[in-house]
Amino acid sequence: MNRKMRNWLIFLIFLNGYVSLSLELVVLRQLAFYVGSSAVITSIIMGCFLGFMSLGYFLGASEKIKNAKIKNILCISFLIIAFLAFAASSFPLITEYFSWLYSNGIKSSVLQTFVYSLVFLSVGPFLFGFNTTLLSRWLHKYNTNYTGCIMAWDTIGSVMGSLLTTLILMPFIGVNYTVILIVFLSIFAALVIKRGYWVVCAGLVIFILTVLINNNMVQREKYGILVNNANSTISVDKFGDTKILNMNGLPMSVYNERTGSGAEYINYINNNFIYKMPKDKKYKILVLGAGGFTVGLKDSFNDYTFVDIESSLKDISEKYFLKQNLTTNKKFLIQDASQFLKNTTELYDLILLDVYSNSYQIPEGLITIEFMERLKSRIASDGIIIMNMIVSQSFKDNYSKVFDNTFHKAFPYNTQRQVIGFNNPWFGDDLANVLYVFYNRKNDGRIYTINKTPVIYDMYEK
Repeated sequence: MNRKMRNWLIFLIFLNGYVSLSLELVVLRQLAFYVGSSAVITSIIMGCFLGFMSLGYFLGASEKIKNAKIKNILCISFLIIAFLAFAASSFPLITEYFSWLYSNGIKSSVLQTFVYSLVFLSVGPFLFGFNTTLLSRWLHKYNTNYTGCIMAWDTIGSVMGSLLTTLILMPFIGVNYTVILIVFLSIFAALVIKRGYWVVCAGLVIFILTVLINNNMVQREKYGILVNNANSTISVDKFGDTKILNMNGLPMSVYNERTGSGAEYINYINNNFIYKMPKDKKYKILVLGAGGFTVGLKDSFNDYTFVDIESSLKDISEKYFLKQNLTTNKKFLIQDASQFLKNTTELYDLILLDVYSNSYQIPEGLITIEFMERLKSRIASDGIIIMNMIVSQSFKDNYSKVFDNTFHKAFPYNTQRQVIGFNNPWFGDDLANVLYVFYNRKNDGRIYTINKTPVIYDMYEK
């Protein structure tokens, strides 16, 4: 084997490792909003990925595969990987997939992840392992001392795929163009191995499909996608006077241009908690989960701090959603909600936690007793905490029951549970926006008994 051939084979091993890790990270990013990013979800995806890859390593060593056929098999394998990368990680396709599952009653994130992994993360990872073994056999045919070199370059490719994808590609060119790059590199690998007419045609078809679905112009015009970065895919839809801000395919905020109103639960919070605040001082209001900045939209007096991990929200809101700049009494901080609460020393008169915006994904770190205690430590005396939840109003599922238990463990007194809108608690799915409210006022925990009922005094004592 000449030096040029050896270098090309090593490059293909590197590329195989790079594409495999890059695709895995893109998949984790694309699925995060639909099924979350908990240890359980991540372990299912990684377990499926690595399991089928191991099977590929094993079957690639089969003696039934003749060395003379390795070249053709590798070429076809990389083309299949390119197509599966397109199908498994293009955001519009993933949105359709999860919408179909949800509408057909498959609502468990664990079950959704299992189904997705078996459909999309079986053949592709299998071929990554299969390719590595076949490329190794190709090299070993000429020199049996390349084992360490093969393992090293495969690992280097994986490391580069990990670092470049998360630190550079997704943040700066977007997830959609990262998908296009993964598909292009897979097709390029197929062409390196074999430059036949059918390879060019198949690669071209796959690449055109990928570009048609994932380029910025098409995503903006057909799907309304304005941002597609490492954290979020954001779009704005308009229906008459009403605009809907979507993040990762799901509605996050509503705004009516004619009335200036927002979503029903936001209107309730604005009309009952914010717009009725006395004018004796400027109240400090903290909003965790900025959404479309419709909280306190008409309030230019009190001081607002909006916190969200998505850096583009303010720009998107001002240019495309609200089409107006935030008033000077409102500042936007790009930070994780839990870390912000950990680091700030400020006490707030009103805290709104609005990060549980859908029933697809539950941010598990933000429903714990530890997080609620941290939240409680940042509320001023006589202040109010409001948590917007998507739960069953009649406690039909364990999640709704256990969350309610957790909330009341952290906030045992002075609480309110306000269901927004109407759902029938007797039939069907009664998921609704439910506002959990805590009033930070002194409470000695007394109860009335048949022996002691000083109610006539308590009613007039502040």
